[in-house]
Amino acid sequence: MVNLAAQPFHLDDEGVRWVHETIESLTIEEKIGQLFINLNTRFDPEYLDGILDGYHVGGIRYMGADSATVQEHIRYAQNRSKVPLLVASNPEMGGFGSADDGTLVSTHLQAGSTPDKSVARAMGRVAGVETAAMGCNWAFAPIVDIHYNWRNTVISTRAFGSAPDVVIERAKEYFDGLSESNTVAAIKHFPGDGVDERDQHVVMTYNTQTVEEWEASFGRVFREMIGHGVQSIMVGHIGAPALSRRFRPGIRDEQILPASLAPELLQDLLRGELGFNGVILTDASMMVGMTQAMKRRDLVPAAIAAGCDMFLFFRNADEDFQYMLEGYRSGVITEERLQEALERILGLKASLGLHRTPRHELVPPPEALTVIGSEAHHAVAAEIADKTVTLVKDTQSTLPLRPETHKRIRLYGVSGDADFTGVDPNGYLAIAQDELERAGFEVHVFKNAKQRIAEGEEGVYFHTVLADEANGHYAERFDAAVIVANVAGFAQEASIRIKWSTPMAAEIPWYVTEVPTVFISLNQPNHLIDVPMVKTVVHAHNPSRESIHAAVQKITGASPFLGTFNDNVWCGTFGTNL
Repeated sequence: MVNLAAQPFHLDDEGVRWVHETIESLTIEEKIGQLFINLNTRFDPEYLDGILDGYHVGGIRYMGADSATVQEHIRYAQNRSKVPLLVASNPEMGGFGSADDGTLVSTHLQAGSTPDKSVARAMGRVAGVETAAMGCNWAFAPIVDIHYNWRNTVISTRAFGSAPDVVIERAKEYFDGLSESNTVAAIKHFPGDGVDERDQHVVMTYNTQTVEEWEASFGRVFREMIGHGVQSIMVGHIGAPALSRRFRPGIRDEQILPASLAPELLQDLLRGELGFNGVILTDASMMVGMTQAMKRRDLVPAAIAAGCDMFLFFRNADEDFQYMLEGYRSGVITEERLQEALERILGLKASLGLHRTPRHELVPPPEALTVIGSEAHHAVAAEIADKTVTLVKDTQSTLPLRPETHKRIRLYGVSGDADFTGVDPNGYLAIAQDELERAGFEVHVFKNAKQRIAEGEEGVYFHTVLADEANGHYAERFDAAVIVANVAGFAQEASIRIKWSTPMAAEIPWYVTEVPTVFISLNQPNHLIDVPMVKTVVHAHNPSRESIHAAVQKITGASPFLGTFNDNVWCGTFGTNL
């Protein structure tokens, strides 16, 4: 049923034979296991033994750790698995995210914020090199969503931009860079995120474009990427009412399902009209955008029956495995549908050469890890930062700020709480202070009431902090104010806004009328909705040393601003551009 000799598999007769013979050699339980991608939450061998022997999974993704731990974990898994594994990572920003010590090269938006398209290729190249060194062979990237709705903060930094042409150009560049390593890509999130403002982690969302609008935007993106050779597509828990109605006239509103469960979107559109021959996988199956659609025992086999080939993550491994097995035995998953999924899964593995590579060579030796976080890769990050740090506005000609004229800087840090990744959201502030001091400034870091109490001060309340900070002597103490914001919240909130320490907090830029004030974002591009009073705004894209260094160089006039931005920065709101 599957043409394994065609794009994107390009298998020779030996590879096709291996796919068919391997499928024939599997028990029904082993066949069912190939449909699953496990999220490895532990690194000990006993845990892996249970996953591989109990559920026979076709692929794995792991939680974050240092690269040496990850590599050894993958080595053990590949040596223990009956069928070679697809090993996925999330290299959306380079090596960072795939390993704690990987290189944060660039965000997707950053790679789209320059006329130089080669930036995206460099990001993909580093992502491929660093993940392949650990033994990964599958990248859940690039992201091909289009950031139409400025309120959508799920993809605000994870989309290359707000125009299809930019997304297509940069996604191809990233793919080409990634492909220099023995790594296949999974573009995401079909049928396209960025129209709705909500987050599928917490609620089902919708792409509400008309058929014509979709064809001219996301449809173009997916057609171009399929033609470019992308090997797999991750399907979002995103409904597309107009597209579903096109293929299922008369479908009722309550019957509109997320694409991960909608056969008309997977089989009629993605397979049929778009001609995609590669692997289709769901987005994470614990996301409420999927789980709200139907009972778990029904949705697990329904995803495969609808046209997905692989199911991303167990919620409860024993239950989900049985649900999938029961779905096959009851006929929800037909023999034909199972065979087709297995041919594509094994075909993807063979396209990587996993079938002819000795097991002990599937993962590189430990010395291969020298590329992780290497000086060369950090140099790439620095070059990209120089090209992409963006001056969004400077309406009162505040810049440049120089030590000769603005020696004493009041530095404010704005961040959210630590999210599920466990990364410290406040680590950027020490880097910002260091870079400003290296540039010759005298830096005075503001501390809010909570921080002062944590350091042992007594009798501190937000009113007392406000009285200390906001008084007529402010301009006598400081020559300028710099606010650095690293406000994240991906997969935690449907929208991300600045949350000040208290109402009327002393760090809110009341001081714009007192001293020159510069706001630097290290994450979200839409902070002007919350700080429209600031007249000088810089987008540095990410909290790496390289990006912060480049931002300081540019606000001091030592380096010109070269980055670009799109109209989402104005948040569709009066006054943000003043």
